[in-house]
Amino acid sequence: MKASEIKKGNVVEYNNGVYQVRDIERSSPQGRGGNVRYRFIMYSVPGGTKLDASFDAEDNLVEVELLRRQASFSYKDGDAFVFLDDEDYTPYTLDPDALGDAVGYITEGLTGCYVQVIDEQPVAVQLPQHVVLEVVETPPELKGGTATKRPKPAKLSTGIEIMVPEYIANGEKILVNTTTGEFGGQWPEFGGGSRLRGPSRPRAGAAGKAGFGIRDW
Repeated sequence: MKASEIKKGNVVEYNNGVYQVRDIERSSPQGRGGNVRYRFIMYSVPGGTKLDASFDAEDNLVEVELLRRQASFSYKDGDAFVFLDDEDYTPYTLDPDALGDAVGYITEGLTGCYVQVIDEQPVAVQLPQHVVLEVVETPPELKGGTATKRPKPAKLSTGIEIMVPEYIANGEKILVNTTTGEFGGQWPEFGGGSRLRGPSRPRAGAAGKAGFGIRDW
C-alpha cells in the first residue's frame, strides 16, 4: 500500500515493528518537481510507543490485518487487565507492557474501548478520546489565581500526574485527553466548587413574568 493511500487507523509494518497510524499530515511540494510528503504519527502495537515518521507519496508500506472489537474494562487479574467484548463477552487479557501509557487512563467499568486483535490474539487497546478521572492531590488555589495563567500539578486517581487549571480542587472529577495526557475540562461541565453555575435573581420576562437568568457564582 502506498503512503498516499494510508488512512487514520490503518496498521502497518515499519522498521521491523507494527504500528497504528493515528494522525496524518500532508505537505505540498516545495518548488517545481518536488514530492508530496506524508507525516504519520504512529503508535506501536503492542506497547503504544509514539513514532513520528515521514514518507514520500509513492513509498510502499505493508498493511497488517487487524480486528478491532468494542469492549469494556472488566477487572484486573494480577497485573493484567481484562476487557470483555461488548457483543459476545469474550475476555481479552492484556499485560501492562502491551497497554503502555494507556494503563494510566483505565478505570473501573470504562466503556468505549477497542481491543485490537491480530491472529486471534489481543495486542493493544484503543481508549476513548477522553476519560473521567478524580483529582486526589493538588495544591489549593492561590488568591487571585486564574484558570489560564497558573496551571498546577495534580495527581489523579490512577496515579498519573497532569497539569490542571488553578481553580481545580481535590475531589473534583475532570476530563483527561488519553492521546495527549492533557486536562480536557471539568466533569460535569459546570461541576466543582466555586465554579458552579446557579440561578440569578428573578428578572422580568418579555410578558412581564418573573424569569431566571444564569450567572457565574
